[in-house]
Amino acid sequence: MKYISKFCWLFVGVLFIFSGLIKINDPVGTAIKLEEYFEVFSTDIAPFFKAFEPYSLFLSIFLSAAEIVLGVALLVRWKLKQVLVALLVMIVFFTFLTFYSAYFNKVTDCGCFGDAIKLTPWESFTKDIVLLVMIVILLMTQRYLQPFISQKAGAIATALTAILSVGIGWYAYEHLPYIDFRAYKVGNNIPTLMKPSAQLRYKYIMVKNGEEQEFEEYPTDQSYTFKQMVAINPEDGPKITDFNVWNEQGDFTQEVLTGTKLLIFVQNTAKADRDSFKEINQLVQAAEAQGITPMVVTSSSSQQFEEFRHEVNLAVPYFFGDGTVIKTIMRSNPGTMLLQDGTVKGKWHYNDTPSINEVKELL
Repeated sequence: MKYISKFCWLFVGVLFIFSGLIKINDPVGTAIKLEEYFEVFSTDIAPFFKAFEPYSLFLSIFLSAAEIVLGVALLVRWKLKQVLVALLVMIVFFTFLTFYSAYFNKVTDCGCFGDAIKLTPWESFTKDIVLLVMIVILLMTQRYLQPFISQKAGAIATALTAILSVGIGWYAYEHLPYIDFRAYKVGNNIPTLMKPSAQLRYKYIMVKNGEEQEFEEYPTDQSYTFKQMVAINPEDGPKITDFNVWNEQGDFTQEVLTGTKLLIFVQNTAKADRDSFKEINQLVQAAEAQGITPMVVTSSSSQQFEEFRHEVNLAVPYFFGDGTVIKTIMRSNPGTMLLQDGTVKGKWHYNDTPSINEVKELL
């Protein structure tokens, strides 16, 4: 039992730290996932969950930092009983979320490991059940986990971890994620990722006499009833399926992916940082002089954006994009992205709007 206890101690501590670091690397992405949960819960359980949405970013950083802090506290065995109880409460909460997502098919990606590792709802639930069992084992076998540093040293290590974790999360919010795990990261070619990497193969799930059978070729026996077609190699499918840019005149997706473009993303005009457009406008003028085509992509309505563009003096053609896709591409509002024939050459938060020389160096 001693070795099982120590294995659980190491596994739980490391996994909580890893999970927290992945989330705090992209606090805006984690906040978006929390908003999705609050939206579902406000509809399905109680309307008061809607009141939590404005605090999603705060909760994103707090919960991610708490995972890291509790993981470190567990590994240094500081206040072990209290830490294990806190971990138990947290994993029970996460288990409820993942079970609800899996059973009711509400949130198809729990965001447990951000965009780094995608888990299905049932995989996420299974992972949480395993952690729950391990934490219960740790609570029952604390005698095998004696402190190996003083309480003072443990407190200092935990406090420093808390300060560092919150600082990491806030910096990522004020700039962009340290590591970009999304399909639109720098270096990726969007047109390539819009195509399958290999030919997709499917299996057919058929029903006969109440029993299900699977076929890789559609059966000629007409006594079978078709139920479902499932991809055998879904990992080879397109990584980007919803990138579209348009305006009243038609679809401009291919135009965006051809030549050198400076895209300015404005997710929502009401929440966009207006002060940042002084630097963005300077960049736009310099880019045009260098033959780089600036384009705005927004999810706001034409009327809203017309009012906004005059307010910030943004004299750039604007197009429309899906709000969820824009949030996936750019974690700041506004934010800029440099494309060269569909390849992402650079991405910048509005706090880091580049000079034209920085842009030219990437081409």
